[in-house]
Amino acid sequence: MPTFLREVHMKRHNLLDILFRNITRLSAFAVLVLLVAIIVSLIVGSVPSIKTFGFQFLTSAEWDPVTNEFGALVPIVGTLITSAIALLIAIPVSFGIALFLTELSPRWLRRPLGIAIELLAGVPSIIYGMWGLFVFAPLFADYVQPWLIEKLGPLPIFGPLFQGIPMGIGVLTAGIILAIMVIPFIASVMRDVFEVVPTLLKESAYGLGATTWEVMWQVVLPYTKIGVAGGIMLGLGRALGETMAVTFVIGNAHKLSASLLMPGNSISSALANEFNEAVGELYTSALVELGLILFLITFIVLSLARYMLHMLTKREGSTT
Repeated sequence: MPTFLREVHMKRHNLLDILFRNITRLSAFAVLVLLVAIIVSLIVGSVPSIKTFGFQFLTSAEWDPVTNEFGALVPIVGTLITSAIALLIAIPVSFGIALFLTELSPRWLRRPLGIAIELLAGVPSIIYGMWGLFVFAPLFADYVQPWLIEKLGPLPIFGPLFQGIPMGIGVLTAGIILAIMVIPFIASVMRDVFEVVPTLLKESAYGLGATTWEVMWQVVLPYTKIGVAGGIMLGLGRALGETMAVTFVIGNAHKLSASLLMPGNSISSALANEFNEAVGELYTSALVELGLILFLITFIVLSLARYMLHMLTKREGSTT
């Protein structure tokens, strides 16, 4: 190739490389700009509520649009409790699914089960909500809640969590429905990261006499802890922000109760139920502040999870 054509070719590739770098840089900064814009819009919309109620908005359980008295304690508690219930159920179940698909399942069964789990992740949340309200809640009220009230209700410490009337809907029901929703996400991520573990590591552990559980707990999990934590964070984010499914089954009651069987409320369900009917600047601002609180809760929880994972990785590096 002549020198002139070679120089033209190199200049063209350099221009394309510069264009590619600028496009990727612009895409990255666009995400940050969008994030800042969302935060600013939420803060601006929350200003009337912040000026009126101040810090009391976070500690008050009062929610009365007639008298313009608003407090976010009930939705905050409902959001945190339902998400915690969902993770307590979803994490071990997802781990079991991923363990079965990667280590114990026959080859002919792995692909159909994997596809079924991925299809569950694509089911719209309103379908889960309708199923939870019309199918799960009646069965839960007839067969499970009476047993919980009879057997666990009289206990001295945890008993108040399972006292009340078996209505089917409530905070516990919402947490279980959320768990069913986030299981496909966490299980899919765990399965994918478990499959990345080099076969040599697992075969070496089996060769030393390790059981399947020991291989998973002492070899696979330490190797894939970042990916597993990412899957759990994905499920947590889905649980914190879920709207329609929770709205169907949580009961939508602005009332704080010690029992998980009683109706409650969450931030997302309160926004879905009341935003279109909000009348007046203060009412709308209180709902916008609920959205800001949900954003901050999600940001803080995920940041703490990333920090804990970073400290764990740093500690392992220092010990080795």
